[in-house]
Amino acid sequence: MNLAGCFSNCKLDFCADLCLGVDLDAAWVQVSEGKIPVRAVFKTISGFKHAGAVIAESNCWSMMKGGLTVDESGPAELYFESKNTSVEIWVDSVSLQPFTTEEWRSHHEQSIEEKHKRKVRIHVTDKQDKPLANATISIVQKKLSFPFGSAINKNILTNTAYQNWFTSRFAVTTFENEMKWYTNEPSQGREDYSAADALIKFAQQHGISVRGHNVLWDDPRYQPSWVPSLSASQLSTAVANRISSIMKRYKGQVIGWDVVNENLHFSFFEDKLGPKESANAYKIAKSIDPSTTLFLNEYNTIEDSRDGAASPTAYVNKVRSIQSLGGSNLGIGLESHFNVPDLPYMRSAIDTLGALGLPMWLTEVDVQSGPNQAKYLEQVLREGHAHPKINGIVMWTAWNSGGCYRMCLTDNNFRNLPTGDVVDKLLKEWGGGGQVLSGTTGPDGALEASLFHGDYQVTVTRQGEDDKYVVRDLEVAPTETSQQRFILRI
Repeated sequence: MNLAGCFSNCKLDFCADLCLGVDLDAAWVQVSEGKIPVRAVFKTISGFKHAGAVIAESNCWSMMKGGLTVDESGPAELYFESKNTSVEIWVDSVSLQPFTTEEWRSHHEQSIEEKHKRKVRIHVTDKQDKPLANATISIVQKKLSFPFGSAINKNILTNTAYQNWFTSRFAVTTFENEMKWYTNEPSQGREDYSAADALIKFAQQHGISVRGHNVLWDDPRYQPSWVPSLSASQLSTAVANRISSIMKRYKGQVIGWDVVNENLHFSFFEDKLGPKESANAYKIAKSIDPSTTLFLNEYNTIEDSRDGAASPTAYVNKVRSIQSLGGSNLGIGLESHFNVPDLPYMRSAIDTLGALGLPMWLTEVDVQSGPNQAKYLEQVLREGHAHPKINGIVMWTAWNSGGCYRMCLTDNNFRNLPTGDVVDKLLKEWGGGGQVLSGTTGPDGALEASLFHGDYQVTVTRQGEDDKYVVRDLEVAPTETSQQRFILRI
């Protein structure tokens, strides 16, 4: 539905029995003066539901995107509001689009086909190039092409069961605490990278990529104990030394760096060293490792529409500020610590950030404990995997015998919990887990399949007086060509 010229509120009906959610496809917002945050809020029978936010300006229309999950039926009113009650808010061309569970799933399937898969036509012939009908083809993907993994910690180094469970599933990881400044330099000038070194070696031995987390953390609670008392000049030197120390040590061994962690919610370094300090950190990082993506990393941007500090618009503005001051090679890290996921809002937030055209990952995915934890985890992972702008996913589920941060995937004997079952199910769906696809060639000697991008082993067997078979490697790569042709001769 489209609503134009809506100043204070718009009335509509929710249909919880039919709808999964409502997308706020667009709303153009302007304020009478200044530059202030404006929120879209639905007033329902049970209370208020936040659906989106934008930093609106005077004399300029700003587009707001958002959405919300529908969990009730009945009348609702859409309001646009700000904490600044002295300004007027103008809204135009509001577009709302309800969608069902079936439409949500269909959208995922279509997106996955376009983003992650490619149609392959395998032709089997004899040595004279004559098509062979009724040949059996078995296709096994060697490794999941989409980067999907979980955090680990030093517990994995001495636990064989943990190692076996983890390495049989994941292709990418992040270290929970072993690369953080307070771990690497607990007292000034006395560095300790022993745990991080061991974890890097472990990952390399098993072909697992590593995201570097994190170089600096803007939260004042998580600085090394000796840092807060430094003078400005001393802190500037310490920051430069920290960036240089860790990034030179692991240059070429990580696929990305979280350079300044959570600097939308916190500003420890900018408060001490000035508003250009975040950009300065990225410039130093780029000079040390010019070929690796340098991420911002933040929470609540896609998890909670009520958190204006880390809204998609605020994130976009921070990226552009860092870029304007000389930061480059930037990437978008979305921590993704969910309570109850709001899938329409999650999608719209990623859409907004995707317009920047930068690499974007879900970096610390977990869901709070509760009866729907596994269900909500599956929803979040599916939404992230299907979105064309998300380049990888890491869950924040490093195992500890005393309990994980918020969400474990296994018990202490490495038997799957319901969350672990969700992970294994999705791995198989997405082309991992050693799943075998098989079929038989038709009269033209061909078999068609839609395969996830990645490396495969293809085995062709021809039944006869003396059975013959051939094994070949096949790479399915993302290209503009809709179909890939592959010929096997027996």
